[in-house]
Amino acid sequence: MLSNFSFWIWGTIIAQLLTAFFHSLSFISPAKPRNDMEKQLVEITTKYKLDMGGGIKRSFYSLFIGVSSCFTLIFILGAALNWYFLKAGINGEVWKGFLLIQLATYGIVFLLQVKFTFLPPVIVTGLVFLFLAGTYFLATLPA
Repeated sequence: MLSNFSFWIWGTIIAQLLTAFFHSLSFISPAKPRNDMEKQLVEITTKYKLDMGGGIKRSFYSLFIGVSSCFTLIFILGAALNWYFLKAGINGEVWKGFLLIQLATYGIVFLLQVKFTFLPPVIVTGLVFLFLAGTYFLATLPA
């Protein structure tokens, strides 16, 4: 029954890497305003810097890049740990605990995406959550 587990965990790993990849595309293509209102918005978010205290001044765009890069890295970390645990032959008890932690974490991420973002991040984070749920609830874990 290990092939059942293998299907679900590889699905999780691929979904996590796809999520990280698609999200990292936002670093490559800068926002291109299509009208005067969007031009003003882009200008304000990229050039206007808020005083955060302690001599730190950041624009909303800088804050967005900071949070966005962490979002990408959390999915790379999940995929890397899943791959490592798979290759290391971790027993089912450890897998079960680790998968439960991921299920809770990526489940919250998915709910936040549903509440605050748009369709592409909702779809890819939903896929990660779906594969994790399949791995946790449906897969026969290794002994």
